[in-house]
Amino acid sequence: MAAAEPILSAPRAELEALQLERLQTTLRHAYANNANYRRKFDAAGVRPEDLRSLHDLTRFPFTTKADLREAYPFGFFCVPMERVARIHASSGTTGKPTVVGYTRNDLKSWSGLVARSIRAAGGRAGMKVHIAYGYGV
Repeated sequence: MAAAEPILSAPRAELEALQLERLQTTLRHAYANNANYRRKFDAAGVRPEDLRSLHDLTRFPFTTKADLREAYPFGFFCVPMERVARIHASSGTTGKPTVVGYTRNDLKSWSGLVARSIRAAGGRAGMKVHIAYGYGV
């Protein structure tokens, strides 16, 4: 049976090449469009073009919940607000919110990812699936 998407049965080298290409695009976009990411990259001594292999990703800084809280509400958005289609906010357990924004393309990508995850877990057309998770420990 053929995979629902050809990339799901691609050789590892092809998957890694696609991951590298997409990560390079993401890092360039973040660096070019957000002063917070630019500062974090500069402080770590890296620039987007320094990602030449997947291993190079270890040189790039993480974005933490503390970073998101310090830049509340929209300091880590990398697109103009008119391109933000959905906002998710949560105070978590600290009471200080974190905010994440999604474009229409982000939502489309996320939908595909969730569909592939359900399929990988055994979900098939016609099945009824209840997906539930808690926000607590």
